[in-house]
Amino acid sequence: MGLQGKAAVVGTAQYKPEKYATAPRMFHLEQVADLAGQALDDAGLALQDLDGLVVTGAYFHEASQFVPAMVGEYLGVPLNFAETIDLGGASSVGAVWRAAAAVELGLCNAVLCVIPGRMVPTSASDNHALEVMKASRYGGHSTRWGAPEAEMDLPYGHTAQNTGYAMIAQRYAAMHGYDAAAMARICVAQRFNACHNPEAMFYGQPITVDDVLASRMVAEPLRMLEIVMPVAGGAAVIVAREDIARRCKHRGVHVVGCGEHVQTKSPTYAADMLATPIGPASRKAFAMAGCKPADVHMAQVYDCYTITVLLSLEGAGFCAPGEGMRFLREHDFTFKGDFPMNTHGGQLSFGQSGAAGGMSQVIEAVQQIQGRAGDRQLKHHDLAYVSGTGGVMSEQGALILRGAE
Repeated sequence: MGLQGKAAVVGTAQYKPEKYATAPRMFHLEQVADLAGQALDDAGLALQDLDGLVVTGAYFHEASQFVPAMVGEYLGVPLNFAETIDLGGASSVGAVWRAAAAVELGLCNAVLCVIPGRMVPTSASDNHALEVMKASRYGGHSTRWGAPEAEMDLPYGHTAQNTGYAMIAQRYAAMHGYDAAAMARICVAQRFNACHNPEAMFYGQPITVDDVLASRMVAEPLRMLEIVMPVAGGAAVIVAREDIARRCKHRGVHVVGCGEHVQTKSPTYAADMLATPIGPASRKAFAMAGCKPADVHMAQVYDCYTITVLLSLEGAGFCAPGEGMRFLREHDFTFKGDFPMNTHGGQLSFGQSGAAGGMSQVIEAVQQIQGRAGDRQLKHHDLAYVSGTGGVMSEQGALILRGAE
């Protein structure tokens, strides 16, 4: 049981990452409409072809309820399938497989999966945006009365994402050892890829292992260049029926495997911080697709932190648990290397526009499979693994994408 590969990603759209101070201040509805138009144009479809929608509901500026109805109304599109998703950085891969499942079930024909970027408050009276920014100081943790983290974590200094991921990295070091230079190789390789991607935030700014190791310590052992830079942005993809995909502009990218696992919100409550949700999610995705980690031509791995990449590689089965440091030392992760990973630069060097940041991995996989990656195009590009991570390794998902024959 599972996906049969009869739904394909046919169109993509993505804003170039920008610093908040210079980014246009569009409302979420405006972003959704703009991204939908770009993705439809990329696919060669019309607005009337859409009859499905997956959108992030959490922190949507204009409303916290009835978001799909509001978006559909704004677009002028009646919907046969409507979904909100709240999985943080795993929302992108989660949106794509939900759309593919809805298409395969015959519920709809073409689904817009869209994640607008973070809003910037336009005035002191913009209470909703200010509330979101206040919560973001704690890395997305709830500060509301009664929330377990507000009661048990924040008062004791466990604030923001940095501390949680640093705690996981420290646990890894205690169990398996820690090679800071090996971890820095992730940053260097992805920056190399970004230097071949004009859309990347750090295009034209190469770094070395020494640069990473010399960057400021933020939360031991994580240094500044090992942590994503939040930016303004937004992204969308369109998932459609197989027959629709055949008449679109570009090669259809079929969704052949997926998996998802949600474990805990905070690592405080994890039974084992190193047994992350990406393991069961990836195993299900590979089994559904009928392939193995060694079969894929690229890995687009969610990379909010270098430790996220390390544990995702281990959990997905690209190397054994505890063997990640050796794997990092022995492989070349650039688009020219033996293990192409995050060939657009990853979020570490492309930029992370909130939950939409994870869509950059999906879109890079799609464009590589379609042969549209420009200077960083891979020679072998038919099969991709894509991961998503929400919270502090809390909720994770995996996709296997395959190009149409």
